[in-house]
Amino acid sequence: MLRAITFAPQKKKYTMLIGFQNVTFEFGARVIVEDATWHIHPGDRIGLIGYNGTGKSTLLKVLVGEYQPSRGSVEKGRGTTIGYLHQDLLSFDTNDTILEVAMGAFERVRQLEKEIEELGKQLEETSDEKLLIDYTDKLHEMDVLDGYNIQHKTEEVLHGLGFTNEEILRPYKEFSGGWRMRVLLTKMILQAPDVLLLDEPTNHLDLPSIEWLEKYLLHYKGSVVIVSHDKYFMNRMVNKIVELYQQELHIYSGNYEYYEVEKVQRVEIQQRAYENQQDYIRQQERFIERFKAKASKAAAAQSAMKRLDKIDRIEQVEIERPNIKINFLVDKQPGKIITSLKGVSKRFGPKTIIEEAAAEIDRGDKIALIGANGKGKSTVLRIIAGVESHEGERTWGHNVDDSFYAQHQLEALNLNNTILDEMKECGSGKTELELRSLLGCFLFSGDDSDKRIKVLSGGEKARVALAKVIASKSNFLLLDEPTNHLDMHSVELLAEALNKYEGSYILVSHDRYFISKTANKIWEIVDHEIKEFKGSYQEWIDWKERMAKQAKDQAVASSKQAVPEAVKETKPVVPAPAANKQQKNLNLDRDQKKELQRLQKQFQNLEEQIAQLNNKKAAVETELANPDNYKNQAKFSAVEADHKAIKQQLADANKQYETLFEKIMELENE
Repeated sequence: MLRAITFAPQKKKYTMLIGFQNVTFEFGARVIVEDATWHIHPGDRIGLIGYNGTGKSTLLKVLVGEYQPSRGSVEKGRGTTIGYLHQDLLSFDTNDTILEVAMGAFERVRQLEKEIEELGKQLEETSDEKLLIDYTDKLHEMDVLDGYNIQHKTEEVLHGLGFTNEEILRPYKEFSGGWRMRVLLTKMILQAPDVLLLDEPTNHLDLPSIEWLEKYLLHYKGSVVIVSHDKYFMNRMVNKIVELYQQELHIYSGNYEYYEVEKVQRVEIQQRAYENQQDYIRQQERFIERFKAKASKAAAAQSAMKRLDKIDRIEQVEIERPNIKINFLVDKQPGKIITSLKGVSKRFGPKTIIEEAAAEIDRGDKIALIGANGKGKSTVLRIIAGVESHEGERTWGHNVDDSFYAQHQLEALNLNNTILDEMKECGSGKTELELRSLLGCFLFSGDDSDKRIKVLSGGEKARVALAKVIASKSNFLLLDEPTNHLDMHSVELLAEALNKYEGSYILVSHDRYFISKTANKIWEIVDHEIKEFKGSYQEWIDWKERMAKQAKDQAVASSKQAVPEAVKETKPVVPAPAANKQQKNLNLDRDQKKELQRLQKQFQNLEEQIAQLNNKKAAVETELANPDNYKNQAKFSAVEADHKAIKQQLADANKQYETLFEKIMELENE
């Protein structure tokens, strides 16, 4: 497992890196934020939140200077460097390899390499003292910048974000948008800016890469501003929340969980203050009404009126949030089996996705298909949906009516269609009135349904695609990353709707909160097979941790050759010597006794072999952890190949170990 490495930005003497001072920004006739003041300080890890369409991404563009505020100013500390990761970066294209693109972060080092090489050539021809001093100075600068390790640093971050040694040498243009975004994130991480602005960084990352990014950001010395719908990610990453709400910025000191509690408390306090003030106002108004006509009380009534005129009125407050009303309807009941896969294989050229895989989805199953990118999750989803060619048998159940929400569906929306026209094309058979009513549930009310798709935000497009799925009244849903582009509140509402859904579904998602709220089974693609775990996501995590601990304990115990009992303790299947076994052995005939002795000797040799292999594996893993090996591509490849070979030998030995044990047990029990 590659560790998350830290690149520390240069320390600044000032306390404010960048921020807003009384900023108002208007997008056409729409006010995004009004009179906002917000300063980002060193060490801040900020979660910028708000409902879809409120303008979070726009606010980041104002911060970096892509948009200018209508009033107020954006203040920036002298020398502050900013890294800004956003979806528009995907327009960049090149034939350079992934490694070369990512190493573009070290512009000065790359320039120094060229200058040092050129000076070296000149010094071979002349002994000019000025050239020698210049050469020495550049070597020193290269050393200060740690320039000799840039390839190792780059490879380590790329590996952490899911790239293999072979992939980092492939051209950047061969990769899809999600993988390109990882390369650009790598480049930004290596540049180590003072402020990182990350707009939905987890959208294109799988679970292992999200975990790696979490570890990196936790040790990052600069400041970070994150826009994300991933509640788990935000809770672990941020120490401050900035909420864009009703054209204002509200700041909370704490993570997202703290914000949820604190916001409710703030609203309750303001509501109580409002109610108390209203009681006071009513009392004063009754006093004025009663005594304003009496000469003896007229002065007091006049004073009360002046007090009411001067009072700073507290506004009534309640949490206003756009609640999408998701209600999945089922038109007909399917049979017990939704679909089954038998002997299914899928390859893309030399790459195998699944091999002779078998799986079954039953009525009532709510499955999360998880794992690293490139394992074939979306491919398996398409095979189940019947839109991907494959070898083997896919059987569809009785009365199954499916609906497929795919990642590409947002791109498949006709940009020139209105929202209503797009809904009409989904073949639901609903009337225009029914479709408008459904769109109202997805926050497209009135004339909104006549908006063209091309003017919608990512979140609004996602809501249109979801509305098309719901209009189908299917009893089986296939959902590929349904939470992308949805805000956290909408993710919660979608999870609630799926829990109430009477049909079955299988979903692919990297949102751990969403998976934990929706799945009753976990599917994982391991060694080209579909492995099923019957239980929730948290139960699966706990099980994985237990298995990892057992494997670690077994490896440690196996390596203690001086204490052979330790090997036996980590393998509970090994029977302890006992008198009753000796008695049983007396019942064996001569040939059986010889066979038993042979197997026991073979069993003992195999135990020693496993212990030796575990020692070799530990030694190779130490080599893998040595940063110097990353500098030499050939050496690193050789060590990695050794590690893979030893792991395979261990797997074969353990399999043989179990087979031998079963044979011994059979003979001893006869």
